[in-house]
Amino acid sequence: MADVTLAKNSTTLEKERSVAEATRAEVAGTPDPVAPALAAVSGPPLALVAGLTVWRGVRSLLAIAIFLAVWETLPRTGVVDRVFLPPFSEVLTALKDLAVSGQLWENTQASLVRSLAGFGISLALAIPLGLVLGWYKPVAEFLNPLLEVFRNTAALALLPVFVLILGLGETSKISIVVYACAWPILLNTIAGVKGVDPLLIKSARSLGLPAHRLFQKVILPAAVPTIFTGIRLAGAYSILILVAAEMVGAKAGLGFLINDSQFNFRIPDMYAGIVAISVIGLAFNALLLRLERRFSTWRTTQ
Repeated sequence: MADVTLAKNSTTLEKERSVAEATRAEVAGTPDPVAPALAAVSGPPLALVAGLTVWRGVRSLLAIAIFLAVWETLPRTGVVDRVFLPPFSEVLTALKDLAVSGQLWENTQASLVRSLAGFGISLALAIPLGLVLGWYKPVAEFLNPLLEVFRNTAALALLPVFVLILGLGETSKISIVVYACAWPILLNTIAGVKGVDPLLIKSARSLGLPAHRLFQKVILPAAVPTIFTGIRLAGAYSILILVAAEMVGAKAGLGFLINDSQFNFRIPDMYAGIVAISVIGLAFNALLLRLERRFSTWRTTQ
């Protein structure tokens, strides 16, 4: 009886083994039903993201392309007088001639030196002062009336004062840029410090952080986005205010180029100077955006 039972058990095990092997063979030969589904799910979103990225790039340039096409068309069709608004192609030709002759680079260099000098000085002065005013309430209350008076006084309104006191040289032009750039940086720095979450400050103090480490680890990182908003505004002001200042008593610079071209009725050269200022402003803003992302890597990208 024992021999018969063992024989039956061995036969049963062999049948189960053969069924298991057959099942494994069928599974191995059958394609994974999940793989096509995953491919179907992951494929279209990637293509969609790529398409959206391309569309955003095209859309951002589309408005500029339409504007330039209208600029080119209106003077050529006689809708506007091409003497006062030449076609964009003629402006590009004038820009090329200015670059070849060296006038464009000479005037651009003069403007950039003044603009960057004033912008850098305003950064060095306004950010530390903004941190102090934003953190120490008694100091802010003491200086606030004076700040309100000066921040509501337009920089160009003070241009004659700067020229009268500092003369027509480089000092007055750089000083007016410093004055114009300091206010957006200062006010946004104050707002950034005051806008830090009080819970973060309390948590840092509960951990025993000293004042300088609190500024380094909590206050500055939290205030960086707001500070950079002011810095980007100041970057635009540093060029716009300088161009206006260069129209008074300057012998070089893009503002001088535009003003001189207007007086001598070189209208394409005048518009070429305006285009050069726009390109510089766009490049400067793009650089500041990259710096902002570099110093705000902790932020979640939207």
